[in-house]
Amino acid sequence: MTSTATDPVTIPTAGGYRIDPSSTAVSFTTRHMFGLAPVRGTFRLRDGHIQVTDPVAESSVRATIAAESFHTGTSARDTHVVSATYLDAERHPNIVFASTGIARVDGDWVLRGSLTVRGVTCPLDLRVTQVREDRSGLRLRATARVDRYAFGITAMRGMAGRRLTMTLDVAANRK
Repeated sequence: MTSTATDPVTIPTAGGYRIDPSSTAVSFTTRHMFGLAPVRGTFRLRDGHIQVTDPVAESSVRATIAAESFHTGTSARDTHVVSATYLDAERHPNIVFASTGIARVDGDWVLRGSLTVRGVTCPLDLRVTQVREDRSGLRLRATARVDRYAFGITAMRGMAGRRLTMTLDVAANRK
């Protein structure tokens, strides 16, 4: 698997990369009020690792998000979402993505894996839209659509958005 000159995804040099939480952004958009109003927010990454292999199809990624870091700028909403009603961050402090492979799908790179939220693990595909390598490491951008119902988070059906569109802007340094 290789990239082309017009492909925004450049396959990085094989090796290990540690994801830098301070330079990585995990953001999301969803809707509330019966789909009428947009909600934007962020999570904080705890840690993560990328292992690029040759062939690239055997590469792997593991990343951990702090569940209590859910932030939309509305304190009451944020407190409610990290409570037992939604994320139950006290009992399940980590949201974990672990890849199972990467493949070209319809012209795009897709990082296949699983996402664990509240102790429930479901498959999740991350569409990798950009990868750039420099002397210190790499930067990548990926998107995914997460259905909270799949994880048993069904409170406020209709009032709170069912699906979140996640965007990950990741910075990783060579190990």
